[in-house]
Amino acid sequence: MSGPAVPTSNARTAHRPLRLERPELTGGPWRRWRDVNRAVSLPLAREWLERAGNLDNLRIAAGEAAGEHRGPVYTDSDVYKVLETAAWELGSADDPDLAGFLADTTRLLARAQRDDGYLNSAYDVNQPGQRYSRLVDSHEMYCAGHLIQAAVATHRTTGDTALLDVARRFADHLADVFLEHEGPGLDGHPEIETALVELYRTTGEQRHLALASVFVERRGRGLVGAHKHGRRHRQDHLPVREAPAVTGHAVRGLYLEAGVVDLASETGDDSLLDASERRWLDMVAARTSLTGGLGSRQVGEVFGERYELPPDLSYNETCASAASIQWSWRLLLATGRARYADLIERTLYNAFAAARSADGRTYYKGNPLQRRADHAEAVGDPRCRDEWFFSACCPPAVTRLVASLEHYAATVSEHAGVPTVHLHQYAPLSLTAPFAGGRIGLRVETDYPWQGRVAITVAEAPEGPWALALRVPPWSARTRLDTPDRKDVAVTADQDGYAVVEREWRAGDTVVLNLDMTPRLTLPHPRVDAVRGCAAVERGPLVYCFEQADQQDGAAVDDLAIRPGTVFEEVAHGDLDGLGPAVTLRAPAVTVSGAHEAGLPYRTLGGPAAVDTTRPVTATAVPYHLWDNRGDGAMRVWMPLYAGDTGPASV
Repeated sequence: MSGPAVPTSNARTAHRPLRLERPELTGGPWRRWRDVNRAVSLPLAREWLERAGNLDNLRIAAGEAAGEHRGPVYTDSDVYKVLETAAWELGSADDPDLAGFLADTTRLLARAQRDDGYLNSAYDVNQPGQRYSRLVDSHEMYCAGHLIQAAVATHRTTGDTALLDVARRFADHLADVFLEHEGPGLDGHPEIETALVELYRTTGEQRHLALASVFVERRGRGLVGAHKHGRRHRQDHLPVREAPAVTGHAVRGLYLEAGVVDLASETGDDSLLDASERRWLDMVAARTSLTGGLGSRQVGEVFGERYELPPDLSYNETCASAASIQWSWRLLLATGRARYADLIERTLYNAFAAARSADGRTYYKGNPLQRRADHAEAVGDPRCRDEWFFSACCPPAVTRLVASLEHYAATVSEHAGVPTVHLHQYAPLSLTAPFAGGRIGLRVETDYPWQGRVAITVAEAPEGPWALALRVPPWSARTRLDTPDRKDVAVTADQDGYAVVEREWRAGDTVVLNLDMTPRLTLPHPRVDAVRGCAAVERGPLVYCFEQADQQDGAAVDDLAIRPGTVFEEVAHGDLDGLGPAVTLRAPAVTVSGAHEAGLPYRTLGGPAAVDTTRPVTATAVPYHLWDNRGDGAMRVWMPLYAGDTGPASV
């Protein structure tokens, strides 16, 4: 079974995905997320497609119901993302009810589709005759992109072609309008680009690849149309080869980049790939929250300026986290560099994992790194979890990624001429796949991310020598490795970021990677003004936060500060308040409070009110992805550093 991105045999990529044969997640957070996804989140999403009118919109378009279109113009895309979720879930386990939902909805889409292949309930119901009249906001091709991705997923997991036939007809229609007859403009929301490349990879039809190229090349030439946020918001200010940095609407930009890398891989266009890598490096260096969250401004849902990363106001849209993983995965396939897997890990275990509640029922749209005790919650506030939203892009973005997680674990390559399996993410799983003229079977056993020991056992091996390459995360200060030939070897990663073990493997051979999980204090770049004088706590791939639910002795999170040399005690929990296994961190801290002058929240340096009042306390930190599951209250990731009588530390 193939995953979401499968380059053709002619593509210029360093790595290729494994063609997994019914992979199984056997434990850990990934399995917990997956079980909740199937049992709770996906059924709830199906329910909301009915309650919010998404499916009724399609029934009206098919002439099977009366009424007006409900919701924003892109409601069809929510249907497609739920269908994609269903497809990936069916790839891991049979489910007659889910298969029936997929088949029934596919037939509904076929009935709603117009004779020329066009399919969009918003325009067919409310604005007939207005196709492509306002591409800056219409999301027509954005919706088509998600339809294509759902169809490709369904074909790859079930072999069924019914939804693929619907998607191909729509893609052929788009090619007739925008390729053969050079129709004007392009969609204001990228997504069609990466989808068309994946359709080409599935069908081999060159016109789908050519159309993706047309849309990528048109971007940045003022063809999208006027918008209140300007051309940058739609990535229409500079051609993709010239743009130096990510800008504008974060999700739009990230989906565009996924398409750029897909196109570069299939065409061998190094200038496209180099430009995308350049923007990725700038994004990571100056526009990424510690949790991996992206898009610091809620207004416009956009990337901010360099180092504009306020912990309390950063938007960090959930869809942006999912899109970031998609972009980084494609760059990993193209280049073979572990830094892309590093960002996937940071984003997956922190910003992305925090978006959905532990019970799988509610979601954040925005994912801040700080919430004050007196924060105000309102219905529809994107910084509050809810089951669904008027603009409901985020919930199914979570479910479809969780349903396909195992496809992001491993790839294959020729490493120095030797067939190599690369493990990029560590989770308990069992996988088999064709490899090196035979078959490979691997069993990964680990308590990651709570413990750093990762044991990989070869269950089945092809003949001859081959290599196993294990990603060495940059946060692991002391990494050790046990192989069948040597024990407790200090590991130095190669230039791409992997520890490579080459030998003639036999069934039963085991390699053990031991990663250093010592808690560490992380400092911000000095230009991240909002958190100067602060530090964050990390352990392994996890960012930690201080949540009010865990503090004792009346200590308020808003008053907490930690000292620069703080050493944290690790406390393992078999089940943390019903949230599953976890490791929390405890350390001495202080609460700091100060007086006011003239009623203002400021004091004169050296004045009578300049001395802080402090109280020693013990503070507890929990993994950020578990926050807001145990009641309302304050939370913060970045904690002020306190240097004793001299006051806040200078960082």
